[in-house]
Amino acid sequence: MSGKTASVFDIVKTFAPEDASRIKRLLEYGLKIPAQPRVLDELRQLMKRSELDVRLLARVINKDPGLTAMLFKVVGNSSYKQHQPFASIEEILHAVGVRQTFNLVQAIALSGASDIKKNRQVYETFWVRSHAIGQLAMLIADERVAVCNIFPDQAYLAGIFHDCGVLLLMQRFPNYCAEMRLGTQGVWVDLSDEDRKFNTDHCVVGYLVARHWMLPDFICDAIRYHHVIGEIGLHEARSMVAILQLAIEIYYRDLRVAHPEWDGLKGEVLPELGLSEEALPEFVDIVLERFGGSAGL
Repeated sequence: MSGKTASVFDIVKTFAPEDASRIKRLLEYGLKIPAQPRVLDELRQLMKRSELDVRLLARVINKDPGLTAMLFKVVGNSSYKQHQPFASIEEILHAVGVRQTFNLVQAIALSGASDIKKNRQVYETFWVRSHAIGQLAMLIADERVAVCNIFPDQAYLAGIFHDCGVLLLMQRFPNYCAEMRLGTQGVWVDLSDEDRKFNTDHCVVGYLVARHWMLPDFICDAIRYHHVIGEIGLHEARSMVAILQLAIEIYYRDLRVAHPEWDGLKGEVLPELGLSEEALPEFVDIVLERFGGSAGL
């Protein structure tokens, strides 16, 4: 993608006709796409330079104390255990990598870019869920990197953004939370129910946000198709969707709640990650043990 942020309506023009008409209608009736924080624009400008200055990048990140604190928490995940402990943002940039750190910063920035005055409990629960799935996705990617070539920073970015369309629809429709039963533990959005009641799709809305925030194309596509891996085919986003869906399954297992979509997805998710159903319980135990041991998370 280009380094210049395209307008939302310009992005919508590139969508499939059915998706474009739905999103255009939502935008015309008040759907608000969260603006990117200034820190991301400043970091992008610095990253365009032929020679990267890690000190300048660190200085920009440090301007935002909340973002800085959360970045230290995220790299406390055991995916980065070989580099810990980190004493400064410069150390993180050197050890994790500039592009990889930027991906983590993008994910963290989304958490602070939207605020919902109503349904505060659901809003807070949403972010607890998103961060947990993001962290689990990081660990799955770390464990299966040789198979799927997805890295922890990319998996975390997808994990945080994958359901962001839900947040925007909560803002747009006052009755969305109640209709989707989002206050009930273990219950999440059912796509057919969402389409029937609101004539929209949180995956398409999330895809728009991801494109507007200039996420990598394959992550945008994974967000668009994260409920329908069977529609992707041999696409590089397929492994990312598999990671997301296994992260969601492990999240539900940790809560001891059934994942309603898992039986219909596992036949495509597990082979994509080089796992069998017989090997899955041991793999889940490994991921949850690392998840429980992640520092500060």
